[in-house]
Amino acid sequence: MLELLFCSILTILPDYLYRRYVQGKRIGKEITLYSVWFELRWGIISCLMLTIGLITVIFYNHPSTSNVTVFFRTIPVLPESNGRVAEIFVGFSDDIKQGEPIFRLDSTRQEAAAETARRRIAEADAALVVARADILASDGRLREARGAHQQAVDELETKREIYRRNPGAVALRDIERLEVTVEGRQGAIDAAAAAKQEAEARVSTLLPAEKASAEAALAQAQVDLDKTVVRAGVSGRLEQFTLRVGDVVNPLMRPAGVLIPEGAGRGRLQAGFGQIEAQVMRVGMVAEATCISKPWTIIPLVVTGVQDFIAAGQFRGGEQLLDAQFAVQPGTILVTLEPLYEGGLDGVMPGSSCIANAYTSNHDLLASKGVGTLRGIALHAVDAVALVHAMLLRIQALIMPIQTLVFGGH
Repeated sequence: MLELLFCSILTILPDYLYRRYVQGKRIGKEITLYSVWFELRWGIISCLMLTIGLITVIFYNHPSTSNVTVFFRTIPVLPESNGRVAEIFVGFSDDIKQGEPIFRLDSTRQEAAAETARRRIAEADAALVVARADILASDGRLREARGAHQQAVDELETKREIYRRNPGAVALRDIERLEVTVEGRQGAIDAAAAAKQEAEARVSTLLPAEKASAEAALAQAQVDLDKTVVRAGVSGRLEQFTLRVGDVVNPLMRPAGVLIPEGAGRGRLQAGFGQIEAQVMRVGMVAEATCISKPWTIIPLVVTGVQDFIAAGQFRGGEQLLDAQFAVQPGTILVTLEPLYEGGLDGVMPGSSCIANAYTSNHDLLASKGVGTLRGIALHAVDAVALVHAMLLRIQALIMPIQTLVFGGH
């Protein structure tokens, strides 16, 4: 309507002035309700054509969208395993700091596993003490076997010397019996040495490995026990926490609530502009927005990001071929808008719906001195008509609360 009124000043009004003061026609006489079209046809046609052209120039070079939202991330509150709730530390809606407990699951099984691991560590320590005693016992048996072996060797040497001097004084059978005894005593030495080596191996290798395994099992049990207490990963606001003692939670099917991180949705707006503005939207463009949660306020913004793909074209691989006719809803270009001044989005609630305008600026191109006269006039006109869109945004900001409260029935 504003564009139509503006264009009528340049078309219908001059046409009427020409009919009135040059041709002498008067309203109610020659110019009546029935003769308006015939008398002002050139002005009406020119007005409609100029209005359409002006609207096209404005909406293409200075795009507008009502698909503006303050998106924010939520974190589901879930345990890492199934369990029954044993204790709750927060309310239905509560502020929470990072690391603070939210609720605790029944930990009977985890506590039993931890106690079992502690017992195994104690068993390993006891076995280590016994193994050190076995080393001492094996060392004693080894010395005893060496002594008996030496005694048998000495007796054998004595018998051999007597036999060498007087073969008839010692029976050959006695010498052979002593040789067998020496070999048996050597076997006892080897067995005692092997037993000592085994005991030393148990002390130095086997029992420490068993103790390390028990300590690892205790660490695992302690980790499982710690996981029964669900804590906040970030500081924020806990909402819709309806969990109660005795409920069974499942990490795949039943979240306990949602955690909204601090600062979520506080620093930027996300706007979806039409695909036709793909060649116009650029990082650094100045923009403005008005939000329903902060009425009667125009927020200066700047474009900080333009997504170079359209979400409506995405697909997930499956067993069926894609058919383009099912992509009925055209997607938009996601644009990130941040406040031009610090604190510009203060008072705008996360999730709020907004209306935004982005404005094309040709100032740098005009200042480059490489633009012709006609093109320069056209670029000046394009920048100038941004005023119309800015006025429309301010009118929308003015009537939005009234439309919502009065005509929207809220």
